[in-house]
Parts: sequence; C-alpha cells; structure tokens
Amino acid sequence: MYQKDNVHSILHKGNKWTHAYWDEFATLPAIVPKGPVAIFGLGGATAAHLMLELWPSLLLVGWEIDEIVLIEKAREYLGLSDLEKHTEVGGVLEVRIGDVLSPSVTIPGGYAGIIVDLFSDGKVLPQLEEVTTWLEMNKMLMPSGRLMVNCGAATKELPNTSSDPWELNATINALCEAFPEQVSWKKLPKRAGENYLALTGPLPDLAIWSARLPDQLSSSVKEWRSCTPS
Repeated sequence: MYQKDNVHSILHKGNKWTHAYWDEFATLPAIVPKGPVAIFGLGGATAAHLMLELWPSLLLVGWEIDEIVLIEKAREYLGLSDLEKHTEVGGVLEVRIGDVLSPSVTIPGGYAGIIVDLFSDGKVLPQLEEVTTWLEMNKMLMPSGRLMVNCGAATKELPNTSSDPWELNATINALCEAFPEQVSWKKLPKRAGENYLALTGPLPDLAIWSARLPDQLSSSVKEWRSCTPS
C-alpha cells in the first residue's frame, strides 16, 4: 500500500516476512513485560501479521489516524479483518482510530511496549524530533515498558563521515536527549531501506533476547548498540 512516496504496508501471499523494518518490530514482545503492545501508525497492519504469528497470545492495539484510506482498504485487501479475530490462544489486534500524539490513546495500567511508525509524505513526523513528545509518550508505558521506533533514514549530511546515529538522525537525537543512556539503536542494511531503529530502556542482554526469537530474527537483534553520545 503506497501513499505519497511512502510505503505504508506490504503483504506477501502465504508469507508474513517482509525482509524490511516491519520484521524487526516482532522482536519487541520478547523484552517487555506481559501486557498489551501498541502500534502507533498501524497502516495496513504489516507488522501485526508477523507479530501475531510469532506471539499468538499477544494483545495488540493498533492506532491509525486514517480510517478510510488505510484501515478500510487494509480490511479489504491486506487481511486486516483476520487479525481482528481472536487466535486460539486469545491474541488479537484491536484497531483504534485517533491521533496518537493526544492523551486519548492512554490505557489503564499502560502499554507493555509501543511501536512507533509515524510518517507523513515519506518523512518521520516532525513532532518525533521534539524531546517533549517522547517524554509524554513514555508516560503511556507500564513500568519496564519500552518504545521501539522507526526513525527513518539519516536526516543530516555531515562534512566528515560520522557513524553516530544521534548526529545523523534527528529523531534518535531527541530520544537520546529525553532518555540519557537509555536508548539503543541499529541501522538496517541497504536492501531493507537503511532505516534507523531506536529502542528505549537499558540495552537488553542480546544473547537472551536472541534465544527467544526464531532464526530469522535471532541474529539481527545482536546488532543493537547503546547510544552513548560523548
């Protein structure tokens, strides 16, 4: 599903794997407390398909602001309706329509994790480059909950080559400022779009995290690194 130079969602027939950043989101349930996981920017529910396949008892709460163009089309063409039915072990995707940057998206007790995938016109929402946005969103988490964020590609070109994500990506920079020494990052390869991803909270034990995941994801989580701006 495309919209203004931005791929919101894809679904391969008979295969939930995308070989892109959506697959990475399926690693989050392994490192958060038991409880509901939110997807801010549900789109056509690409990430939700794989997450419920790997974690069939998971309660997903998918927030999307565009009901007509995205949600209704995803129900018609991308199998979203199937995810809104409970699995045999109780997992389900609950679709909510609204602005995730408003207080109305909070739930009693908080979310165990929040996946943030918010884009407009092919760019990360500008609010995600503001420290206050992350401080407010963090309040929606239960204790030990985490945010996992699609930060998009590099937003700056520096005169000298830099591998520091907080210098190259404004969203990671804002996250590092909001949560000092509590942000990790990884960069996807060129074939997967070269997006930066960020994760809040202490850097997980990568060996334990890896062991909880299927082979397709177990090695990729070992690429996460702590953000430690000097």
